[in-house]
Amino acid sequence: MFNAPATKLAPLLNGYSKVVAAKRRQVALGLAVAAVALLVSAIGAEVQPVTLWNKIGNFTSYFDRLLKLDTSMRVWTDPQEWFWGLARWSRLLGETLLIAYVATLTGAVGAFVGAAPASRNLMRLGWVRFVVRRILEFCRSVPDLVFAMIFVAAFGLGALPGVLALAIHTAGALGKLFTEIVENIDMRPVDGVASTGGSWVAQVRFAVTPQVLSNLVSYTLLRVEINVRGATVIGFVGAGGIGQDLIVAIRKFYYSDVSAMLLMIIVTVMAIDVLSARLRHRLLAMENPP
Repeated sequence: MFNAPATKLAPLLNGYSKVVAAKRRQVALGLAVAAVALLVSAIGAEVQPVTLWNKIGNFTSYFDRLLKLDTSMRVWTDPQEWFWGLARWSRLLGETLLIAYVATLTGAVGAFVGAAPASRNLMRLGWVRFVVRRILEFCRSVPDLVFAMIFVAAFGLGALPGVLALAIHTAGALGKLFTEIVENIDMRPVDGVASTGGSWVAQVRFAVTPQVLSNLVSYTLLRVEINVRGATVIGFVGAGGIGQDLIVAIRKFYYSDVSAMLLMIIVTVMAIDVLSARLRHRLLAMENPP
């Protein structure tokens, strides 16, 4: 085993100690800055930890009431009474799933259409990229709940406002992801199609789409899960689905009904998450075979 002389080893250890000390100071400084920023933000937003501490019991007691029937018995002691509206809630939950499905599919198509003209490596006209990117930013910047309220006022209560609201927001959110995927493709197939006289659309169709299709589908499947939750929330403003009954139960303090519907939503989202994860893994396995 090689042993360096102490005269040579000492400067190395000293230099190493200085580097470690400098990194520790940087980490400590970063944590201090983050703590100060958090404190200033909390003061500016009027967030009061004392209020949280004093009223945390109201939060926990509400969940305790969710697990009780009107008879003060626990909900699991009488499942039939707990899920008395199962038929209606299942139909509304199915409507929520359909809203999420149609909105995701529509939004994904819109995102795909906007991804190529928004990409720097495919669209040479700067003004086209600028316009498409701003449109996508607008679509994802406005909350889907705001879109839902606008469309409910325009088209009335029902599933249509929900589909439109989620589709627009999905197009904006997926459009950004799709654009980043397209901007990282291998350009050699694109140059090959262009060299044979292929149009810009042909380049996108035959050189770009095969490279990105699996990733686009993977992100779209992930968005389905997000939109199921979104479809539930926008139901609060009358945009269809189980959210309409859920907000009524919350406002009227029908605690057991709230917990029953929440349980159905949670189980459904978990099932969708498991299914979409398996599909995404299969797509990735097909793209990168062993």
